[in-house]
Amino acid sequence: METTQPSGILSPAVTAFTGQFEIDAERTVAHFQWLLKQGCDALVVFGTTSEANSLSVTERKNFLEYAISNGIDPRKLLPGTGCCSLPDSVVLSKHAIGLGCPGVLMLPPFYYKAVSDEGLFRYFATLIERVGDDRLRIYLYHIPPISQISISFDLIERLTTEFPGVVIGIKDSSGDWEHTRQLIERFASGGFRVFPGSEMYLLPALRAGGKGCISAFANINPGLLQEVFQKWQRPEAESLQEEAQRQGRALRKYPVIPALKSILAESRNDPGWETVRPPLVPLSAAQREELIAELGAAMRQ
Repeated sequence: METTQPSGILSPAVTAFTGQFEIDAERTVAHFQWLLKQGCDALVVFGTTSEANSLSVTERKNFLEYAISNGIDPRKLLPGTGCCSLPDSVVLSKHAIGLGCPGVLMLPPFYYKAVSDEGLFRYFATLIERVGDDRLRIYLYHIPPISQISISFDLIERLTTEFPGVVIGIKDSSGDWEHTRQLIERFASGGFRVFPGSEMYLLPALRAGGKGCISAFANINPGLLQEVFQKWQRPEAESLQEEAQRQGRALRKYPVIPALKSILAESRNDPGWETVRPPLVPLSAAQREELIAELGAAMRQ
C-alpha cells in the first residue's frame, strides 16, 4: 500500500544540544511533540535548520530511532539524507525508509562546485539503485544560496522520467518566487510535489498548486501557517499571510538558527535552547533582546 505523503505545514525542526554539544534527545523530541500539536502536518528532521550537516551519520541514525521509539510517528517524519558522500546518503536513506518514514529530503552533493547535471543524475541514480527499496520516495532539496549547487528543471525532468514514483517532489529554497512558480507550473500537474522553503510564499504557492511549505519559521508559530493553509481560499487568507510575512521578516534579520533557538529559550524560559553546535554561535544578548522586541511588535500589528 502506498504510504501517504505529507502536505501542508512542515517544520525543519531545530535540534537541541547539551552544553557539551551533544544532541539533547529528550528536549528535541519534546519540541517535535509540541510542533505536531501546534499545527505541523509533518517534520523535516536533519534539515538545514536542524544543523544536520554538523551531525554524524551515527548521530542521525541513533536520534531517529530514539525519536520514533519515544512516540514520534515515523509517518510524520521526512528525514534529510543528502550528504556529499554517496555511501552516507545510501545508509541514511535505507535507514529512514526502513523505519517507516514516507520519504527522504535530499540535498545534492554540495562540496564540489560547478558539477554537471549528468554528474548529479548519476549520484541520484546510483543512490536509488543501492537503496534498492520500492518504498523509497525522494524529495529533492534545492537551496543554491547555501549549497551553491542548482537542481535544474532539466535534471528534474530526467529524474522523474527515469524514476517515476520515486523522485516525487522538491523543497525549493531558492528564495525566488518566480522559480517556485515555474516549478509548480511545469511539474505539479504530473503529481510532482512542490514546497517553497519559506512561509513568505505559502499563499501564492497554494494558489498555484503547491503542497504547502517547509519553513524554519514553523518552529515558532506553526499554528499561524496552518491557518493560512486551511483558509487559503477564504478572504482572510491575505491578512494571515501578511501576518506570517511580518513575523518572518523580523526573524530573518538575524542568523536564523540561533534566532529560532533564542525565541524558544525565551518563550519556554529554557536557556538550554540557546546552544548551537560550532561553528555556529548563539546570538549576543543585545541581538536576543532586539529580536524578541521586534518579533513581539510584528505579532501585535
